[in-house]
Amino acid sequence: MKSKSFLNTETQRHREKQKTGGEVKKFRRYSVAPLFCVSSMLLTLSGCTMAPSYTRPEAPVPASWPTGPAYKAEAAKPDQKPVADIPWRDFFVEPRLQKVIELALANNRDLRVAILNIDKTRAQYRIQRADLLPTINGTAGATIQRTPADLSSTGRSGTNEQYNVGLGVSSYELDLFGRVRSLKDQALEQYLATEQARRSVQISLVAEVANAWLTLAADRERLKLTQETLKSQQESFQLIQRRFEAGASSQLDLRQAQTRVDAARVDSALFTAQLAQSQNALQLLVGAPVPAELQPSELGTVTALQEIPAGLPSDVLLARPDILAAEHRLMGANANIGAARAAFFPRIGLSASFGTASAKLTDLFQPGSAAWSFVPQISVPLFDTGRNIAGLDVSKADRDIAVAQYEKTIQTAFREVADTLASRGTLGDQLAAQQSLSEATADSYRLSEARYNNGVDSYLVVLDSQRSTYSAQQGLISVRLAHLANQVTLYKVLGGGAGE
Repeated sequence: MKSKSFLNTETQRHREKQKTGGEVKKFRRYSVAPLFCVSSMLLTLSGCTMAPSYTRPEAPVPASWPTGPAYKAEAAKPDQKPVADIPWRDFFVEPRLQKVIELALANNRDLRVAILNIDKTRAQYRIQRADLLPTINGTAGATIQRTPADLSSTGRSGTNEQYNVGLGVSSYELDLFGRVRSLKDQALEQYLATEQARRSVQISLVAEVANAWLTLAADRERLKLTQETLKSQQESFQLIQRRFEAGASSQLDLRQAQTRVDAARVDSALFTAQLAQSQNALQLLVGAPVPAELQPSELGTVTALQEIPAGLPSDVLLARPDILAAEHRLMGANANIGAARAAFFPRIGLSASFGTASAKLTDLFQPGSAAWSFVPQISVPLFDTGRNIAGLDVSKADRDIAVAQYEKTIQTAFREVADTLASRGTLGDQLAAQQSLSEATADSYRLSEARYNNGVDSYLVVLDSQRSTYSAQQGLISVRLAHLANQVTLYKVLGGGAGE
């Protein structure tokens, strides 16, 4: 991928301290006249900046995850692979879900915007980097002027001609104090932050698509359960109606049976609409229609996700793209201080040209037609009513703000992981308890129906058992969805797939 190769190259160049020599040699190789040798020599002096040395702030979070009744204690394995190094294809092993995620990565508009932002910031960095070297312009011109007799020194009218061809450098700043280089470093850090932001968007997109796909599966299962319950309630109502007509059941039993039919009809309509909304949400995330063969039928048919070991130190958070992006913005703010400090020192500009000039076009390249100019210029800040001091204060404040934002990003990430681990530690018990509850209420419903048919209990007991069974089965679907969604969220908040 072109952007990644560019990123790797620029990151390596940015981290190397002795990088000026290569750039200067390139400039010398393409110099077109001895005039620019002076500029090249001065350019070698501009390899340093006045930016303060960067030190990564200490992470303002504990070294380990929280412990307590809500958390499941896990020990890290010696060969445990960081979650950031687990590709999403290895985590989401369901073939249909993999294809849906691939569709989303190809069509999601938010991800497209993130990629286009990379292109934009890369171009902005290249613009800023170009200021380190002179811009050489080729020029060619002609001036033909007629002078009237009364304005001529000879008293006769005449026509003057002048032709010129040359190369020139206009207002090139010698970066002796690192102002331009600091601005270039700041632009590079902004570009690197944008690349990390793209990776963060991709991780979030993968997780959101997976959760939307699992939610769609759960909604299909809820609707199926509701429709089966409605069919069962209608059959029970018809049976009670026949018993009522035969005088074996009371009108109260008949009306109670009708309430369960109507309640099931309400739920059926509700889950039908909810299923359609889930389909729309998934389609929006994917950015394209999702083929029916890639949609899940129900949650029970979904292949289990890969289990994530959570016994890792909290410093794994530093691999999260959003934290890396915050650090790059901090480094950019640090580099900007160098540009603000350099504003206190003189700025040296050069304008130069070299070429030929002649009064006749045919003599333009003849011996003796050479023409050149060299115009150095220095600007020294003497009195600016505190502008440069204020600019430095602003850059330092921006750096301190970036430090606070970096630390807040780490704290937010720690909280997200801690919350997910708290849910993970209890969801297993919830799932087991809900499964047992569902089985117990199903047995209770079967027994209460048998007792009613034998005249032992009233139909009210049967209705109560039906409601409990239906509620337990719906709750089981919700807990199973929450368990799978928790795995997806843990993969996301630990920076899963960040190494892709």
